[in-house]
Amino acid sequence: MDFSKILIRATNWVGDAVMCVPALIAIRARFPRAHIAILAKPWVADLYRREPFADEVILYDRQSRWKMAGELRAHRFDCAILLQNAFEAALIAWLARIPARIGYQRDGRSLLLTTAVEVPKRGENPRHERHQRFYYLELLHRAGIIDRLPQSSAIRLTPPSADRKERMIGVSPGAAYGTAKQWLPERFAEAAGKLATIRGASIALFGSQSERALCSQVAEILHGYEVTNYAGQTTLAQFIELAAQCEVFLTNDSGAMHIASALGIPTVAIFGATDDIATGPTGIHARVIRQKVECSPCLLRECPIDHRCMTRVSADRVVKEAMSLLVD
Repeated sequence: MDFSKILIRATNWVGDAVMCVPALIAIRARFPRAHIAILAKPWVADLYRREPFADEVILYDRQSRWKMAGELRAHRFDCAILLQNAFEAALIAWLARIPARIGYQRDGRSLLLTTAVEVPKRGENPRHERHQRFYYLELLHRAGIIDRLPQSSAIRLTPPSADRKERMIGVSPGAAYGTAKQWLPERFAEAAGKLATIRGASIALFGSQSERALCSQVAEILHGYEVTNYAGQTTLAQFIELAAQCEVFLTNDSGAMHIASALGIPTVAIFGATDDIATGPTGIHARVIRQKVECSPCLLRECPIDHRCMTRVSADRVVKEAMSLLVD
């Protein structure tokens, strides 16, 4: 199996984009001389542009799949690897007349693939962790692209060239999936304030434009501290640069969590509704805090009862974990 021009259909969301990085690194290692282009949604494209495994990033235009397919056809790719599971990903690769089309048998798209890979079943290979990064690696393994799964325990992004830490506490109090994933904003404020006092640090709040009000609520509670609300004010590339400057990062299960931990920033992630074994941060500089309750992880967007998995996590517990990660 040898390819010279490879198109990779990237995943759509920031957290998933980070978790597929080991697979992208493996593809580059397997095809060191190939031209590798990544087809990505605009909001994740910045992440791929800064990494050495990509020669080119092509923005995905969902409004005109025919135009998109025509543009890709002109590139004359000889292989498409579909990390994204949707039918449309396979359809566009087929319309683009890419000879080899590799992806999981998902969303009724098997007939559009030349290599349709069976989706791993839970418990099928207990030697491998359940973390989502192995889902993407297993696609490559089952397709015959890699011989074995890499043993690395951590996902890593390339750090910015100016890798200097500042006395800055990063806080990302939002989560795109729903409020069930969110720790209380007043607890984020309490924990950040205590850390800022101990460390003599400023506080940086991060989030999307839709999370700006939430971050403003946290900033209001932190009146008297040096706080900057970056929510909705940065591109993904700018967020990565700023997150890399933080000496510690407090977050829910979110895209910001994945980026901070992959940059090697000491990261404390509060989990409740979601499964940290499957989607948690990786590496020795990350800590997961979760309160054991009978209904967690429920994987719901909104909590139908009293949000006990989050309300029972104290600010002092988060501060203690953060301090255990900090070394002067």
